[in-house]
Amino acid sequence: MADAFKNLINARTVALAAHHLHRVGPDFDRRRFEQHAATGLDALEFKARAMQLADALEATLPPDFSRAAQIIEHSLAGPTPLDAQGEPVGLASGDGEADDDGLRGWVVWALAEFVARRGMDEVPRAMDCLHALTQRFSAEFAIRPFIQQHPDRVYPILRRWVDDPSAHVRRLVSEGSRPRLPWGLRLQALVADPSPSLPLLRALQDDDSAYVRRSVANHLNDIAKDHPERVAAWVSEHLAGASPARQALLRHASRSLIKQGHAATLSAWGLAQGFEGTARMRLSARSAAVGEDIGLHLELTATGRQPQPLVIDYAVHLVRANGSTRPKVFKGWKLELAPGESKALDRRHSLRPVTTRTMYPGRHRIDIQINGQTCASAEFMLTE
Repeated sequence: MADAFKNLINARTVALAAHHLHRVGPDFDRRRFEQHAATGLDALEFKARAMQLADALEATLPPDFSRAAQIIEHSLAGPTPLDAQGEPVGLASGDGEADDDGLRGWVVWALAEFVARRGMDEVPRAMDCLHALTQRFSAEFAIRPFIQQHPDRVYPILRRWVDDPSAHVRRLVSEGSRPRLPWGLRLQALVADPSPSLPLLRALQDDDSAYVRRSVANHLNDIAKDHPERVAAWVSEHLAGASPARQALLRHASRSLIKQGHAATLSAWGLAQGFEGTARMRLSARSAAVGEDIGLHLELTATGRQPQPLVIDYAVHLVRANGSTRPKVFKGWKLELAPGESKALDRRHSLRPVTTRTMYPGRHRIDIQINGQTCASAEFMLTE
């Protein structure tokens, strides 16, 4: 899977970039670009491939940044289409990497990186180019150095972009300014104080596009890692009278705090009351091998006198390479239990390794968390 992912940037990506950049800039040294970009490409990991293409662009595009940006903009295909929910079509699949009209898809990562490297002294022109690029893939990584180095110049532009006709651009406002964007430069000033971004999120949280709203939720979840009380207060303020779409956004934004049992967040969602009842869990086996899965069977019986809204997650205490364990919380169920009601719940949990998680043999524990409180546990042995 990891190899297939990194191969989204490949020799064909290089050839298409060379073709379209030369098509709109006849003086562009296509052959030199291809030689620089393609040398040793297969041996590189995913991000390194994008950076090598950016190195090749630096070596071959005109030294005048405005002229280089113009060539990039003219080499682009039309904006990535969106479906009825405002979600991009084919963005991450590798489909539509380019067509007869120009470039889009993963190659834009390298084009945007070039803008970040060469456009820092020409902020308005660079932002115009990122505005075009983000509509063909995303410029969320490239905009971050501009926010870090020139916040007074960039934030007025972001405030205008919250009303941009393109959902891609509106999403960039939120995604590009996330304090802790995965794979991206950490915006330490916003980690310390997210206040500059909050008016932007307020303007975007009811956006028509689910693509934009999901970014706002992830941005708030980022903030929650350093300022949980601020996000709890945000949820409390904006949940009253919220539309179903906003409720979904706020729930997604709250996910880490709910998993942690954060009292103010649980209270905002009406989940402050601990579970009144009994919870019994059993596993489908006492042992399982890496690559298999294991079944969770949970039986709940309510003893309270009122209906109980319940958010049920489960934490798997994963064994690490050094033999210690760390909990990883997974989403379980959301339900309401009537007085005296019993309910049986089942879930299969995968024990297959993924790119972000290695599975080590050893004794693992699973905890059932109901409204943030551990209510049942069971153990199993993971074998190789």
